Amino acid sequence: MPSSVKKVFFNIGELKTATGSAAVSGKAQGELCSLHHAWLLAEDGMIAAVGEGEAPQADEAIDCKGLLVTAGLVDCHTHLVFGGWRERELAMKLAGKTYLEILAAGGGILSTVRETRAASEEALYEKTRGLYLEMLAHGTTAVEIKSGYGLDLETEKKQLRVIRRMRETFGDVAATFLGAHAFPEGVDREAYINALCEEMIPAIAEDGLADYCDVFCDEGVYTAEQSERILNAGKRFGMIPKIHADEIKEIGGTQVAARVGAVSCDHLSETGEEGVKALRDGGVIAVMLPATSFYLKKPYGDFRGMIDAGVPVAVATDMNPGSTPNLSLPFAMTAGCLYGRLTPEEILTAATLNGAAAIGMAERIGTLEPGKQADLVVWDAENLDQLIYRYGTNRAAAVYKRGVRMTGKENLWND
Repeated sequence: MPSSVKKVFFNIGELKTATGSAAVSGKAQGELCSLHHAWLLAEDGMIAAVGEGEAPQADEAIDCKGLLVTAGLVDCHTHLVFGGWRERELAMKLAGKTYLEILAAGGGILSTVRETRAASEEALYEKTRGLYLEMLAHGTTAVEIKSGYGLDLETEKKQLRVIRRMRETFGDVAATFLGAHAFPEGVDREAYINALCEEMIPAIAEDGLADYCDVFCDEGVYTAEQSERILNAGKRFGMIPKIHADEIKEIGGTQVAARVGAVSCDHLSETGEEGVKALRDGGVIAVMLPATSFYLKKPYGDFRGMIDAGVPVAVATDMNPGSTPNLSLPFAMTAGCLYGRLTPEEILTAATLNGAAAIGMAERIGTLEPGKQADLVVWDAENLDQLIYRYGTNRAAAVYKRGVRMTGKENLWND
């Protein structure tokens, strides 16, 4: 058999990582392992050891130039597969139109549904691939992608096949069925919910296309009762529940998340004390989406209170064509610190280990520990505080997936 290949990343100014293989909550969310003058040894794409001082010998040595190294970022909530764009809605937003008003005017999700239905599967894949490569260049090495721009079985399956192809190409990609993203035009709502539960979910499960089932539980979309019915239908067919909740109004989505055993509850801009208690008692990960709040000029949510109450918090981009066309998880991290009142240590845990836990990958990614994949980012920053502070420009100097360099800044990096 061929001998194993060893790579050592040396001259790491600061190596900063969460630890463990499960979501971290409370005070522990901000407790990171910090190594200085550090090194990391990878063998066949897996981390073999980390340490400080003199680095071990290896087949290949990569000089990290005294910079910050973290685990690869994990974006646990995105809508990357879609047709068209929605830049024309910017003027409507500037005129003060609300999300629901834009939706009622034929914009919003329904306009993207029309574009996605019209697009070929190959065109959707090429667009999604390009978007993911841009995310990768900003330090994201694992991602969740949702369907939800079909609202019919044919198009939802088309989106999910694109997501499956993304997983085959790039590895750590989680697939979420979001047929309950909105209601299709001209269809009775109860009839559509019946179709979701009795036809679409079974058909998607039969083809093995989705890991998770998600619902947009909010005012004007799916009620708490409807959401619970749909998520329980998904559970019967092996799909783990997730839920969009409390983005517009608190209508009981957090309680649904707890009752159905959802792995995560996302948005939470309007969540109050009872909702926080439901998340904590249900062991649900709260996923904050601060770039969406920034773009829509909406509340960010009490994520400081959630951490203090013992709720594990993750952060994601929510990348989508309407409410946050942003691919940079580092931008969301800075916004999460400034407006969610998280510390840099807490936001790094939120963007790595807790994000990985929200998509069932925390045993293999999300931290820089022996036995996990050598997914790491060398940042053009001397320390974590500087990374968060220098928002608005891409600080990823080099991005590695299973020890293989995927992208980086050539003017900084020559290895």
